[in-house]
Amino acid sequence: MPADKRVTRSSLYDLAPFSVPRPMTVLPTRTWTDEQWERIQLGYRSVDMDEKWDVFTEDNVVFVHRSWTGFELFEAAFVPAEGGGQMVIGAMVESDPERYGGRSDMRNALMLELVLSAIVLGEDAVELRTRLVGLSTLTSSNTAVPPGVVQHRVVGLRSET
Repeated sequence: MPADKRVTRSSLYDLAPFSVPRPMTVLPTRTWTDEQWERIQLGYRSVDMDEKWDVFTEDNVVFVHRSWTGFELFEAAFVPAEGGGQMVIGAMVESDPERYGGRSDMRNALMLELVLSAIVLGEDAVELRTRLVGLSTLTSSNTAVPPGVVQHRVVGLRSET
């Protein structure tokens, strides 16, 4: 799908709403610029097996689904930020462990921000990726997993379309 074509609920297949939604108690604190918000509103559609996310917006709500299963994992409401741009005012996360292994509130907030930054916007998001690896090794019994494996397993790739 061309980068300037808006992804919609109807343009995606086999979407599954939350099974057990839970309000996120920790939210991303980033303020996205108006230009970034416009790009986020276009969404993102995975195009191959290495991509793990499908993202679309309806009004001011961003919906984040796993591409392979269609499971909704995040939903975030945005509002205008003081001084310009947009910020997350509230969000939900899937809490069914059969659908999503979100281990902590901090990791969930990080994952939401990382998907929007690295996947939808195509940013390097080096600091976010480093934090993800750090949180993953703190919660994993196998600390010998290389950072690249953690990032690919959790975040996946982004096509340059």
